[in-house]
Amino acid sequence: MTDEASARVPRDGATHDEEAWTERDDRWGWVEPSIWTERMVAALEHGVRGGRWFSLMDKVWAKRTLEAAWERVRRNGGSAGVDRQSIDAFAAQAERYLEELQAALRAGTYRPEAVRRVWIPKPGQAERRPLGIPTVKDRVVQTALKLVLEPIWEAEFAEQSYGFRPGRGCKDALRRVQELLNGGSTWVVDVDIQGYFDSLPHGRLIAEVERRVADRGVLRLLEAYLHQGVLDGLEQWQPDQGTPQGAVISPLLANLYLDPLDHELAEQGHQSVRYADDLVVLCRTEREAEAVLQKLREWMASRGLVLHPEKTRLVDATEPGGFDFLGYHFERGRRWPSKRSERQLREKVRAKTRRMASGSLDQIVGELNPVVRGWYEYFKQSHTTTWQPLDSWIRMRLRSILRWRQGRKGRGRGSDHVQWPNAYFAAHGLFTMASAHRQAVLALTGHS
Repeated sequence: MTDEASARVPRDGATHDEEAWTERDDRWGWVEPSIWTERMVAALEHGVRGGRWFSLMDKVWAKRTLEAAWERVRRNGGSAGVDRQSIDAFAAQAERYLEELQAALRAGTYRPEAVRRVWIPKPGQAERRPLGIPTVKDRVVQTALKLVLEPIWEAEFAEQSYGFRPGRGCKDALRRVQELLNGGSTWVVDVDIQGYFDSLPHGRLIAEVERRVADRGVLRLLEAYLHQGVLDGLEQWQPDQGTPQGAVISPLLANLYLDPLDHELAEQGHQSVRYADDLVVLCRTEREAEAVLQKLREWMASRGLVLHPEKTRLVDATEPGGFDFLGYHFERGRRWPSKRSERQLREKVRAKTRRMASGSLDQIVGELNPVVRGWYEYFKQSHTTTWQPLDSWIRMRLRSILRWRQGRKGRGRGSDHVQWPNAYFAAHGLFTMASAHRQAVLALTGHS
C-alpha cells in the first residue's frame, strides 16, 4: 500500500474497538474483498492523505478483479455488442480473453470498441430512448473499474441519494418522500433534468473524478469510455458529451456528478430525494420551493445542464394534481400508480391476453400471474381503491378470450360474468391484487 491509508489499521485478529469494526463490516460487506482489503476499507473510513487515491490501475487489471468482474457480467447476461460476441462465446474462452484484457490494460494498449446503439420504447410513451450496448469485453473492464472506484464515492455520497447504490433502492426513496410529506413538507419542486445522461459535460465530469482519483491510468480509461464511438445502424460517430445509458460505469458517473448538489441542498436545510437523475425537493412553504427552484436553475447552468422548462414545476401536494416519482403518483396524502405505470401494466397484460391467444386458460394465467404479481409487489403501498378496477379489467380480457373460443365477438361482459364468475378464474389460480392487498392488511392488523 502506498498513499491509501494515513491512519493506523488493526491487523487481523485485533480486538480493540470491535464494535466499530462490526459496523464497518456491515457498511462495506458488499465491496469486492480481493480489492478492498481491511487496510483499504480502513482508508475509506478515515480518509486518504491529500484526499486523493493513487495506485488504482493495478487493481483494475489484477487477475482476481477481472475474474470477479466477468462473473458479474456473466450473471447479468445481455446482448452482444458491435463485435457480435455473445456471453456464451466469451465464456467458452473466458480464461484466454481475461488474460488478453489484463495484458492490454497493464501495457496501456487497451481501447474500448464502439457501443451498439439500440432504441427502446419508453414504457407508456410514444417516445423511444437510446441504449448503448458495449461489447462483452468492454463490459468486463467497465465492471472491474466500477469495483475499484465505487467504494471511493460511496464513502461520501449524500444520504438523500438512492439510485444505483449498494443496499438502497426505489422503495427506500419512496418511503422517504412519504415521510417528508407526512411531516408537512408538501410544497414539492418536481425536477426534470433535460437529457441528463446524454448531456453530461466530459471535461467537468473528469474534473469531478479528479477530486478523488489521481491515477492517470484510471483517468485515461474513463476518458476512453466517454469518447468511445457509437454505432447506430450504419452510422458511427464519437460523442463530445454524455455517458451511454446501458454502460456499466454510467450510473456511478451520473451519481458522482450530482452529489455536490445533494450536499449543497442538505447544508442549506432543504430536504431532497434523488434517484439517479430523478429528483424532488420537498419544502414547507411555497416561498422556500421558489427559492430552491431558482437555485437549481443556477446550479444546473453552472454545470452545463438544463432543467426541462415544461416538466420541472412547483407542486402543492395537498391540492389536486400532485406529482409523479419513481412510478408512483402522490396527491393529497395518498399515493397510487402513476398513469404511465398503469399503462405499462395494461400493455404487458394485453400482450399476454390477445383474443386469439393459444394455450389453455391455465397456461395463459400461468404466464400472466408473474407480470401482475411483480407489478403489485412494487405498488402494494398504493391506496386501497387501486386494485379492484385493474383486477376487473384483467378478468374482462380473459372473458373476451373465452367468448372468442365460443365463436362470439366482443368484450367479456353481461352474462359472461354469470358463465365465468370471478370464482372461476380464482379456481384457475389467477392472482388478484385486491385479494393480495386484503390479506396483507389483515396480516398487519393481526386478523386472520
